[in-house]
Amino acid sequence: MSAGMVILTVVAVLIFFGILQRVLDRMYLTDRAALLLVALMFVGTLLPRINLGMVSISLGGAVIPLGVCIYLLIRANSSVEVWRPLIGAVVTAAAVYGLSLLLPSEAEELPADPILLFSLCGGIVACILGRSRRGAFICGILGMLLADTATAVINWSQGVQQQLVLGGAGMADTVVISGVIAVLLAEIVGEITERVARRRHPAGEGNPS
Repeated sequence: MSAGMVILTVVAVLIFFGILQRVLDRMYLTDRAALLLVALMFVGTLLPRINLGMVSISLGGAVIPLGVCIYLLIRANSSVEVWRPLIGAVVTAAAVYGLSLLLPSEAEELPADPILLFSLCGGIVACILGRSRRGAFICGILGMLLADTATAVINWSQGVQQQLVLGGAGMADTVVISGVIAVLLAEIVGEITERVARRRHPAGEGNPS
């Protein structure tokens, strides 16, 4: 079982026991809808990819996560909640692509698994730029997909006929893990910020008793 599938399994268990209820509320998802999406992503990564010439697309690793991003953008309450994560996704993609240029080409020379490195990079940048659970998720997912696309386009421009695999094989792991890390970090930062705000401005402070 790949790292992405392990993450999806853990997320499904947390959803089942209601531990992620707060996060799901912020992402406009019910428990049932979230479990269904996780199941579809899990099964979708096992199904054959859709091949369109030089592009290969995974249902579980690309189509379904992208669909969730589109859903969140449609449900956005303001234009700021639309353009901020979209711009953040572009910056996230640039950061991941830049990291790929800095890292050694040989896997043995890397300090850690490249999937984990790219996922952490994408997740952290997405959390910073997304500024919300929904925004972080969109930045993380779209950022990784854009980074893969940019890499393929640059390779094609240099005459390297390498197939673009969106959300397939190890790419599915980076997309899933990046999105989960982004949302998790956004939740932690948001919770800390809210607690600090409550301590500074306790409920009822300054009101007559």
